[in-house]
Amino acid sequence: MAYKPFDLTGKVALITGGNGGIGLGMAEAIAQSGGDVCIWGTNAEKNKAAVETLKAHGTRVSSLTCNVADEKEVKDCFAETLSQFGRVDGCFANAGVTSGKKSFLDIDDKEWQRVLSINLDGVFYTLQAATRHMVERAEKGDPGGRLVATASLAAISGAARNEHYAATKGGVISMIRALAVEFARHGITANALLPGWIETAMTENAFGWQKFADNVMPRIPARRWGKPEDFGGMAVYLMSDASAYHTGDTMLIDGGYFLF
Repeated sequence: MAYKPFDLTGKVALITGGNGGIGLGMAEAIAQSGGDVCIWGTNAEKNKAAVETLKAHGTRVSSLTCNVADEKEVKDCFAETLSQFGRVDGCFANAGVTSGKKSFLDIDDKEWQRVLSINLDGVFYTLQAATRHMVERAEKGDPGGRLVATASLAAISGAARNEHYAATKGGVISMIRALAVEFARHGITANALLPGWIETAMTENAFGWQKFADNVMPRIPARRWGKPEDFGGMAVYLMSDASAYHTGDTMLIDGGYFLF
């Protein structure tokens, strides 16, 4: 018999950037564990394909086209998510972008603002909408909720030529820690995931550069790139009742890269 707290039947997860990569890896695991899933993404075709994949697990699934950098879109899409599912038990603020490798001296304001608007503002808008909903539920006698944000190894290591990206991810960790403290009284937990080198559309150019791969791979004790499914178990755990006392953490998933 499976460990009962990992049965997510009746729980609803919202995953931004859920139509591919790490987001879809988490969504698949949650659906396989019985949870209902709403994914947000900016590419309608990718959203549709992801929904078809997730439907195979037999739970309720839907998608919404949403640019998380737009506060109104986030509020409207969250309201629509509640209209469809009735509640959100876990919110995974996973949508993010990176940038071309430019020297810090060459990053202009437009690019700085673009990365911050999605990676930091988008997480703020998304988690704020989810937290409001969870607090309202708690005040009506239904406490609990899970806030999860995807940060990055770059938040705690030297990310040369990627300072804007690293800055957003460091901000995400600080936001999560503050949320963990402020909303624990409502039964709400908040944790951050820190991916290392994971095979996704975001990293395909880097991984396709042989010089980069030859230099980085020997530094990964696991001797492989991470995969989106490596985040599935963590997503199920964080959605589940098993993680009710686990909050304010930064969970590094990198095959041992940072230690080595």
